[in-house]
Amino acid sequence: MSSTSVPKGTRDFLPDQMSGRKFLLNLLEELFQRHAFLPIETPSMEKIDTLLGKYGEEGDRLIFKVLNRGDRLSRALSSICSQSDIAVKETNSLADAALRYDLTIPFARFISQHRNDLHFPFKRYQIQPVWRADRPQKGRYREFVQCDVDIIGSSSILNELELIQITGEAFSSLGLSDVIVKINHRKLLEGIVTETGTNVPFQKITIVLDKWEKIGLEAVKNELSQAGMKEKEIEVLIRYVHQNTSINSIQTLPSNQMIEAGCSELEQILDWADKYCKVKVELDLKLARGLDYYTGIIIEAIHPEFGSSILGGGRYDNLTGMFGLPGVSGVGISFGADRIYDLLSLKRLLPESPFNRKSVLILNLGAEPEWMIRAASLIRESDAVADIYPDESKLKKQMKFANDKGFDFVVFMGAKERSEGTLKIRNMQSGDELELKSDELSTFFKK
Repeated sequence: MSSTSVPKGTRDFLPDQMSGRKFLLNLLEELFQRHAFLPIETPSMEKIDTLLGKYGEEGDRLIFKVLNRGDRLSRALSSICSQSDIAVKETNSLADAALRYDLTIPFARFISQHRNDLHFPFKRYQIQPVWRADRPQKGRYREFVQCDVDIIGSSSILNELELIQITGEAFSSLGLSDVIVKINHRKLLEGIVTETGTNVPFQKITIVLDKWEKIGLEAVKNELSQAGMKEKEIEVLIRYVHQNTSINSIQTLPSNQMIEAGCSELEQILDWADKYCKVKVELDLKLARGLDYYTGIIIEAIHPEFGSSILGGGRYDNLTGMFGLPGVSGVGISFGADRIYDLLSLKRLLPESPFNRKSVLILNLGAEPEWMIRAASLIRESDAVADIYPDESKLKKQMKFANDKGFDFVVFMGAKERSEGTLKIRNMQSGDELELKSDELSTFFKK
């Protein structure tokens, strides 16, 4: 017998779960559109060289590669089994495509490919699944949905402000007003690393700092040491980044060109955010965002009742240069839809009804079926949801079905109503009933 389980790190979604997910995704999409972002989509698979080398060593290890099929795969497997001289070459040709790791690198490829079809600055949103060969755990999946918004073709920090505004509006609308947005600046962080005098590459250090909230300070020190930093260098780095979240904390840092550039932009964003954003924004000098492509302000959102970040992003200055379009700056954020959904479920903030509008079940009590067909048509004309219980059965069974499915109303026609040419409506919440003529249905549910 075939297994009924799904691969680790993936999930099935029942109808009530899907209605909650649709509620979340529709709210985000409407918000993106109000800010004049335009939708795009890219393929689930990209050429493998499009993705590899863009996320750092750790990210590259988590990319799902897609095996080639047919004779090419057979030849490669035969070479491996026979230990021939061409085994290594054939093994490397086993996969020339991969499932997308995120939506940002495919977006950079998209911009470079379609540069002549777009107007810059270009504001895009994209809501699609991504895949990572990660170790599944709470809040971390191998397949999950990302909701990205990016502004590309402009270096103005007005764009960072708008993304933080969108963040605040989204979480406020979802009832998550206690979300905290943390920000830092990669130039500022790189300037601090420079002050330590270390020879360890900056990217190796950011990968370790990115784990701070998960593994703690002592483990961070240990990993920095393993990466090659000396004890005194680690002490200097920790002293500078492990500070308060106030703007005054960055004014005590040593002065170099990178630190000054980062401080200037951070001060401006923190000032604007305090005036114009519906979310608490605070400075976090140890925030690193371990992906290689970030170059400016970086952003992350957390919730005190959830162990992982629920949003992340930042500025990338030359990502499209990898695809032949240099000198194009962009900034974007990604809402972790699956984590946000899990958080909304935990806090019981999702709609109870699976329907996003008034919903009506037409009961089948043995009357002529055409009246049910007409009634359903009239109800749908009023922009309400209408369903017909298809089989004649006991009233108790049909009422239980209506209650279990979350219908707001039931409509039925018993013997009395048939003789009088009326029908009866019951409110499933209050239990109130009233009689109407069938042609009044289309106006009744508009109320």
